[in-house]
Amino acid sequence: MPRSSPTISVLVVDDHRAVAEAIRSTVAQQRGFTATSVTSGEEAIEAVRRRPPDIVLMDVSMPGLGGLEATRRIKELAPDLPVIMLSAFEDDLLKARALEAGAAGYVSKIDPMGAVIEAVRRTHAGKPILDDEEVERLERRLRRRRLQDATERQRANRLSEREIEILQALADGRSSREAASHLGITPNTLRTHMQNVTTKLGVHSKVEAIVVAIRHGKITARS
Repeated sequence: MPRSSPTISVLVVDDHRAVAEAIRSTVAQQRGFTATSVTSGEEAIEAVRRRPPDIVLMDVSMPGLGGLEATRRIKELAPDLPVIMLSAFEDDLLKARALEAGAAGYVSKIDPMGAVIEAVRRTHAGKPILDDEEVERLERRLRRRRLQDATERQRANRLSEREIEILQALADGRSSREAASHLGITPNTLRTHMQNVTTKLGVHSKVEAIVVAIRHGKITARS
């Protein structure tokens, strides 16, 4: 429903202070707008707790409490408060996860600021930023990704203890020969194990196997 406030109050959240201030300043210059800015998800939640704005413009990628989790917590505090996600990346999965977190929509940072202002106006007026077809497409994309992740996780769970040890040795930066020596096996034996690993995981290279094992917590990334 459209709000009755004579002005639209906007909270800008971006971990880059200069970016946050630039967006805040541009928004505040628009007729009928006021704007404030903070530089973290934690500050955003506190600002909403103190005095909810009409709209939140939330950066997706921030250190500490990221934009998606901050949005979830804000929606718990103020279910009717619209949050519009901002990102420099055109990523369908990110868009889908933003909607899942409760965002009203998603605007790219590389779009002209006019697009951001228009998104705020539409949202404040109770109009969608994304049409139904786009929302359904993003939801399908997220469902497909989750199915892929579940399949990948099942495959990773089939790795033997020795295969995990080999992958960890390789992830630590050892060459195949060094990893074999470290584990007390021959290079040929290691090669056989890796062939089994790539088959189990459905990947085509050592690097892909390491990435999958890290993603599903089987090994840790080299620090």
